[in-house]
Amino acid sequence: MRALHIITGLGVGGAEQQLRLLLRHLPVDCDVVTLTNPGAVAEGLAADGVRVTHLGMGGNRDLAALPRLVRLIRAGGYDLVHTHLYRACVYGRFAARVAGVRAVVATEHSLGDSQMEGRRLTAGVRGLYLASERLGSATVAVSPTVAERLKRWGVPAPRIEVVPNGIDLDRFRFDPERREHTRRRLGLPEDAWVVGGVGRLTAGKRFDVLVRALALLPDDHRLLLVGGGPEEHALRRTAHEAGVADRVVFTGERPYVSDGSPGPDLPSLTSAMDLLASPSTEEAFGLAAVEALAAGLPVLYASCPAIEDVRPSAADARRVHGGPEAYARAIAEVREAGARPRTASEVAHHYSITHCAARLTDVYAAAVSSSPSPSLLGATSS
Repeated sequence: MRALHIITGLGVGGAEQQLRLLLRHLPVDCDVVTLTNPGAVAEGLAADGVRVTHLGMGGNRDLAALPRLVRLIRAGGYDLVHTHLYRACVYGRFAARVAGVRAVVATEHSLGDSQMEGRRLTAGVRGLYLASERLGSATVAVSPTVAERLKRWGVPAPRIEVVPNGIDLDRFRFDPERREHTRRRLGLPEDAWVVGGVGRLTAGKRFDVLVRALALLPDDHRLLLVGGGPEEHALRRTAHEAGVADRVVFTGERPYVSDGSPGPDLPSLTSAMDLLASPSTEEAFGLAAVEALAAGLPVLYASCPAIEDVRPSAADARRVHGGPEAYARAIAEVREAGARPRTASEVAHHYSITHCAARLTDVYAAAVSSSPSPSLLGATSS
């Protein structure tokens, strides 16, 4: 089977890095097209031997990109097209149908209750999404929570498949030597108690809650923020105003898989932490929290379908409602409970990448073997 993955961009992000990890485990010959931004993950895919094509799309309304995409799909002779992220799903599904590919799968990575990939869920966004969804064979939800949101949006239940994001358990296994080396490299004291936050530095991630919580905790607490984004300057200002600027470490964007780039990779950073906190109230999955659980870290979270769907021990993960004061109390309680073995939790094992890749392979086989999908005009379901 030959498959083409179409994604909006390939900068460092959860969906983008999940695609790279997935392609390492799928027993399928895959190429990738990125509509925009062939960033660090594109370089990583190329290093893995995956052919990556940059379509050079100029914006959401760059309709001239559509015939280029159709020609590329036709030339590749693909059996299946798999789209990722909103813009790629809208353009990719249509282009695949025009190119004559009958098996079209889309993964919905980022559907929240009120936003998708940072855009508000207006009637126009919903209408365009549903119109393009009718052209596909199946829509993959990364969690049962996202599947329920898709149903409420109007996607027919028989067209929805739940295939969760996956993690590489071996890569995130705790390593005390890696912990010591990473802390030394980042300037974190050996006896510091380190709270981690992982993700794009955007307003929706609410990392300012952790910065303000740090100001309510003893001086030996540190905050390690892993990721880059538009809110970094504001977060640095908040840390300065709260009097904790010297206790917050910003790492910038870090690749999921180390490729010789400067600085420690994500598994090394989780080894350096004592706890992961995720105050975002709108997560479609919660990959960072699952990776932290794979590293044996306790997790505090505001929203994490991946955890809620498995319902782990309270010692592994705990939901926190509220702002800085609530997180400061919860962090203090975790520390007071004392150290625990750094072994992967049941949640992490549930989301092993090998299991997830096998499940997606089944979805591919069903899409390819099904009867031809409806024509572009009057399509309802496959």
